[in-house]
Amino acid sequence: MKNLSHISRFALLALVVSLAACSVLEGDKIDYKSAGKAPTLEVPPDLSQLSRENRYAVPGGAVTANAYQAGATNAPGIPTAVANIGDVRMERSGTQRWIVINRTPDQLWDPVKDFWQESGFLLTTEQRNLGIMETDWAENRAKLPQDIIRGTLGKLVESVYSTGELDRFRTRLERTPNGTEIFVSHRGMQEVYNNSRQDQTVWQPRPSDPELETEFLRRLMVKLGVSQEQSKILAATSAPTKTATVSNAGGQPVVQISEGFDRAWRRVGLALDRTGFTVEDRDRSAGIYYVRYVTPNADTKEPGFFGKLFGSSSSKNEAPIKFRILVKGQGESTTVSVLNESGAPETSANAQRIVQVIADDLK
Repeated sequence: MKNLSHISRFALLALVVSLAACSVLEGDKIDYKSAGKAPTLEVPPDLSQLSRENRYAVPGGAVTANAYQAGATNAPGIPTAVANIGDVRMERSGTQRWIVINRTPDQLWDPVKDFWQESGFLLTTEQRNLGIMETDWAENRAKLPQDIIRGTLGKLVESVYSTGELDRFRTRLERTPNGTEIFVSHRGMQEVYNNSRQDQTVWQPRPSDPELETEFLRRLMVKLGVSQEQSKILAATSAPTKTATVSNAGGQPVVQISEGFDRAWRRVGLALDRTGFTVEDRDRSAGIYYVRYVTPNADTKEPGFFGKLFGSSSSKNEAPIKFRILVKGQGESTTVSVLNESGAPETSANAQRIVQVIADDLK
């Protein structure tokens, strides 16, 4: 009977997979489910112990620790409204969008954190002093077949079948004179066969999805008090795309952006988040992002169905490479260049690759 039971289960599994393969995936829904357990979060420094450096100072006025915690600053604002409802608006440039809200990072941190947890994610990084949080890798279960097989077998299908895609999201809250700018960036991985026999899989990066970013920004606005209909209006707001081209200045590759520093600073930060860089620190007064890059690794991801069945290959994590990204404004244009970890111009081929990646994302 044991053998018969085993054969029956395997036959059932084969039937599920074959029928699921013929189904049409419903990609217009979102239903994320984290595969992990709550991790130990990175513990940020106490908010009362702020850095003595001025890299987080709000342009136009000084910010003390007490003022930061109280959310009070008298610095003048810079009007950049595109479309707003109440104290919330969404700005857009090309495929990039972000939320601008007249509340302090302190007021927003817990609601934003709750939002990601309510959306089915766990947080693996929580750096309140830098305004950065990042989710774990999770699967959009809404992409699984919604057919009679899944409806009948329910959890059995979900336990053995996978979409072969994983997503994670990075949220950055940046203080402004009148409140906060919220950026959400997406990174994706997909499981693919790595040999002609199709019996072994590996995880590899897939392009970021601006539509997913927009949808989560829209849902976050609802969490922050905007109605569903109002959030759709804000998300539909369009704006002309400013050009970003790669050129050479003084023998060094650079990105030329046809807009002023403030807007270029925001867009470059989001492009870095999207393209696999981790922004470890930033100094807006000097126009510098301190970044590191680690090649995505399969060991950190949950394997898909065929990975679970046959096993998947993996490689060791590569050591992070650190750079400084210099954003320098000149009137209504901005130049972006790459410096090495010491602050000297980067002369290797990495500089050309980095500026090209940034320029491609800004288009």
